[in-house]
Amino acid sequence: MDMDPKKTFVTEGIELLEAAEDSLLNLENDFSDKDSLNNLFRVIHTLKGSAGIVGFEYMENFTHHFENFLDKLRNDEITLTSDMVSLLLKTIDYLREIISHIEETGNDSDQSIVSQGNAILEELSNFYDVEIKKTQKDDEKSDNKLDWENEEDNDSFRVSSNYWHISLRFKEDFFLTGMDPSSFINYLKKLGEIKYIQIIADNLPDFKNLDSQKCYLGFEIEFDTEFDRHTIIDVFEFVLDDCYISVIPPKSKIDEYIKLINELPEDKERIGEILVAGGALTEKELEIALNRQQAESEEKRRKFGEILVEDSQFSPKVVDVALQKQKKIRQKKAKEARTLRVDAEKLDHVINIVGELVTTTSGILQRAKVLNDSQLEEFSSNLHRLVNDLRDKSMELRMVPIGESFNRFRRLVRDLSKEFGKEIELEIRGGETELDKTFIEKINDPLIHLIRNSIDHGIESREERIQKGKDPKGKIILNAYNDAGSIVIEITDDGKGLDKDVIGQKAVEKGIISSYQHMTDSEIYNLIFEPGFSTAEKITNISGRGVGMDVVRRNIEDLRGTISIDTEPGKYTTIKIRLPLTLAIIDGFLVGVNEQKYVIPLDMVVECIEFDEKKHKSDTRSYINLRGKILPFIRMDELFEERVSNKQYANIVIVNYGAQSIGLVVHEIYGEVQAVIKSLGTMYRDVEFFSGATILGDGSVALILDVQKLVKIYEEIEENRL
Repeated sequence: MDMDPKKTFVTEGIELLEAAEDSLLNLENDFSDKDSLNNLFRVIHTLKGSAGIVGFEYMENFTHHFENFLDKLRNDEITLTSDMVSLLLKTIDYLREIISHIEETGNDSDQSIVSQGNAILEELSNFYDVEIKKTQKDDEKSDNKLDWENEEDNDSFRVSSNYWHISLRFKEDFFLTGMDPSSFINYLKKLGEIKYIQIIADNLPDFKNLDSQKCYLGFEIEFDTEFDRHTIIDVFEFVLDDCYISVIPPKSKIDEYIKLINELPEDKERIGEILVAGGALTEKELEIALNRQQAESEEKRRKFGEILVEDSQFSPKVVDVALQKQKKIRQKKAKEARTLRVDAEKLDHVINIVGELVTTTSGILQRAKVLNDSQLEEFSSNLHRLVNDLRDKSMELRMVPIGESFNRFRRLVRDLSKEFGKEIELEIRGGETELDKTFIEKINDPLIHLIRNSIDHGIESREERIQKGKDPKGKIILNAYNDAGSIVIEITDDGKGLDKDVIGQKAVEKGIISSYQHMTDSEIYNLIFEPGFSTAEKITNISGRGVGMDVVRRNIEDLRGTISIDTEPGKYTTIKIRLPLTLAIIDGFLVGVNEQKYVIPLDMVVECIEFDEKKHKSDTRSYINLRGKILPFIRMDELFEERVSNKQYANIVIVNYGAQSIGLVVHEIYGEVQAVIKSLGTMYRDVEFFSGATILGDGSVALILDVQKLVKIYEEIEENRL
C-alpha cells in the first residue's frame, strides 16, 4: 500500500503502546512475570527503532532512556514496585501524547513535550538512584565479590577471556554520513582500556575497484571496562543503522547467552545472525563457520549448527535455543505475510460498492424471471450466488474481535480503583466474539461510562465488602457473545446492586414520574436512563450530575441496539447491550401491508403462520394460542393507520427480540431479500417504526422495520390498556 510513513508510524505506535500497557498491567498483578517484562522491553525497543527510521529523533532518544531503565529491571538492578508501575504507565501515556502530537503536527516535540519528558526521566532516575545506594550497601557486606566469582559452576561453559569482545563492521556508505570510524574507537578509550584490536579488511576490493568514499573496514576488539553492555553499545548509538556490532561479555555463561537470545527484539532469521546478535558468536567466527560450510561438498555439507558444535566446540544448548528462536521468527513472519493493513475508508468504499452490486443483481434476477429465459435465469442465479458470497466475505473484513477493545478497559479499571481506594479485578470473557468495526468505535464511550458507574456506584469499599462477608476484591466482568442474530455485551459487577425504592423515590422527587407503585421492576430500573436522573449523594469527577446514562441509551439506540438491566440488591448488577451484527447489509424478509413493502431482519424472524381474520376480528386483546402458548400480535396497518377494507390479513410473521416474541400481522409475504440499509436522512430521524430503507430489485423502496421499537410499542400499548 502507498501509505505515508508517518501515518504508518502513528498507527503502529498506538498498537505498540497498547501492548506495552497490557504488559504493565500484567506486571502489576505479578511482579515476577518475566515474560511480560521482556515483552514490554521488546515493544519499547521496536518503538525506538521505528521512531529512528521515520526521523523522530526526540522520541528515539526518550525511548532509548526508557529502554535502558527497563533493561535494568530485567537484569534485577532495580526492584519493581506498584509505585514504579504507576510511573511506567504514566510514561506510556506520555508517549501517547507524543504520538498524538505527531499525528496533529507531523513533529515529535515542542517545549511542553520536552519539559514533560525531562520530568519523567528525572522520576525514573530517582528510582534507580535508590537502588544504587541499596546495592552499594549490599556490596560492602559481601567483600566486594561478584556472585559468579564465588560459584561452583561445572555445567556452565564460560568464555576464557576476562575482557569484553567487540565485533564491529561498518557499512560501505559509512563515510557518506560524515562519520569517522577512528573517532568511535578513540571514544571507547574513555570508558576503559583497549587490550587488543585487529583490523578486518576482508571486504577490501582490489585496487581497480577501490572507491575512496566507501568504508570496507571492520574491527575485532578486546576491551577492559567496568561499564555494562548497553553503555558500550551506546558509544555507537548514532550510527547503529550504519554498522554491525556484537558485544560479548567477559566470562559469559551459557545461561546468559540463552537469556540474550530469547530476549532478542530483532527478527533475525538465520541462526548465525541470531547467535551474533545474542553476543554468543562474533562476526569473524560466523564468517569462518560459513566458509567451512561452503567448502564442503553438497552431498556431505553439514548444517550450520553442527559445524559450530563439532568444529568450534560451541555449546549445543546455545545452538538449540537459537534454533527454537529461528523457528518462532519464521512462524511470526509467515503469519505477518498473510495479513495486510487496509485503510478503513477504502474498506468502507468497497462495502458500499458491494451493497450497490447486491441491489443491481437482485434486479437482474427479477428481470430474468419476467422474461422467462431459462439460460438467463441460470446465469442470473449464479451471479446472485457469487454476489452473496462476495457480500458475506466483504462484511467479514469489517468484523474484528471485541477482546482488543475490552483490553483497553483494564487500565481504566486499574486507575479508577486506585483513585477510589478499592480493589477491583476486571475479567474479560468472549473476547473472540467478532463485531463490526463501526460498532466497536461507537460503543467505546458508552462502555467507559458504564464501567465508571460500576466502580463508583456499584462496587462497595473494601471495608463494606468485608462486613457483608464478600471477597474484599470486587469484580467487574465484561462479556460478549452471539445471540439470535445479535451481539450481546454484558457489564456485570458483584457490588450492592440497585435499590428500586431509592430509584423510584428519586424519580418522583425530580418529577420524572408521579408514582412508581404500579411500575414493574424493569421499568423502575430503566428510570436511571432518564435525563437528569442520579442517585449519587455527592458529585465526583466520575458521576453524580445526572448526565451520561441517558446519553448511553441514546448512543446505543442510534446503533439500532437496546440496553437493559438485571440486578439483585446486595449481589450484582448486569447491564446488557444488544446490537445488530452490522449496519450495512442484512438478509431480510420482505412483507406487504396494503400496497407498501417492508423488510424485517431475517435473523429476527422465527416462523410464519396463517391468520384467521374472522376468529380474531372481535377480540379486544390481540393474542393467539400458538401450540399452547400465548402469543401477542400487532396488526400492522392499524399501527400505520392505513387500513383498507378490501385487504384481508393472510399471515402472522412471528419475530423474536431478546426474550420477547410477538406476531406481526401482514397482508403479503414475498420471501427473503438482501437489503442494503440506507439512512432515512435527518427529515425522518424521529420516525418511530423504521431503522432505514432499502432499494429493491425492481427499483421500488421498502422500509426496514425496527423490531426493537415495535416490541417497545407493543409493551406501551399493553400498559395503556391496563
